[in-house]
This record gives sequence, structure tokens and C-alpha cells, in this order.
Amino acid sequence: MEETKSQYLKVIESSRKVFKDKNLDYGSSWRILRVSSFVDQIHIKAQRIRNLQINEDQKIDEGQVPEFIGIINYCIMSLIQIQIGVVDEPDLNGTEVFELYDNKVNETFELMLKKNHDYGEAWRDMEISSLTDLIIQKIFRMKSINSNDGKTISSEGIESNFQDILNYSVFALILSKTY
Repeated sequence: MEETKSQYLKVIESSRKVFKDKNLDYGSSWRILRVSSFVDQIHIKAQRIRNLQINEDQKIDEGQVPEFIGIINYCIMSLIQIQIGVVDEPDLNGTEVFELYDNKVNETFELMLKKNHDYGEAWRDMEISSLTDLIIQKIFRMKSINSNDGKTISSEGIESNFQDILNYSVFALILSKTY
């Protein structure tokens, strides 16, 4: 479990650096996106990963790693939006953004530790392609929840799905040994 903690935090460190660089370029422009827009952005990235895993030919010279990092960051942004709501104009400075970012990472990391304990690190025996499929399945679940005005009868809500997708993406990067 200590190895998982260390590897997880290393992946998050890489993802946070990408987020920081993009935040310097774009600020908090993502704050105007609704949750459904984040779901769609994650869907695009996950579908590209799946296509890269299936197709031998690749037209864009970027592999799966930047896409998984993008998914991680979109999940964190989504979790922030769920907490503080959507705005009409960017409204967060760097300090505020990273405080929220780190808070969502910590919450999701704690959830991972609990689930990892109960599941016995079963993800380590999975294929990256299976994690990709699970991410896409979660996306379709979230689309269904969104079409039901965010209501569920017996299932986890949107927030839990974003946390699971974030964790699956981290696991995929750990398994790829390219972080």
C-alpha cells in the first residue's frame, strides 16, 4: 500500500504541474463550464485513449499519458465546480484554484485508500484497456444521471463517478510505468 501511495502522489504531482502550466496560460476560464461539458471533455479524451489502444495507426503525436493526465485534471475541475458552482466569468486566482485543487485531490486520495484497502489492490491485475472501458462506462452513467436531473435511485451520484474516473486514470498511469 505504501508503494501505491507514493506512485499515486507522483502521478498527481505530474498532473498538477500540467494544470499549473495551463492555469498560467488560460487562468480559470474552465470555471464557466457546466458539469455536462466536463463529462463530454472526459468522454472525448477517454474515447481517444480507447482508439489509440485499438488502432495501430496514430495521426497525432501524443500518446495515452497526456490524455489520462487531462482526464485527471478535468475530474478535479469538475469536483470543484460541483462544490462551488458554475460562473459566467473566470473568478479564481492561482492561490484559490490550487487550494481547491489540492482539497479535491486529498478527498479523492482518501477515498482511493479506503477502496484500495477493501479491494486489495485488485486494479494492479487489470489491463489499462479495462480501466479505459470502466472510465467510458462511468461517463455513460453520468450522462444518464444528468438526463435524470442529477437524481439517482440506488446509485452513486456524479461526484463519486468523477472520483472513480480520477482514480482509474491514476491507476492506468501507474500501470503504464510512464509517469
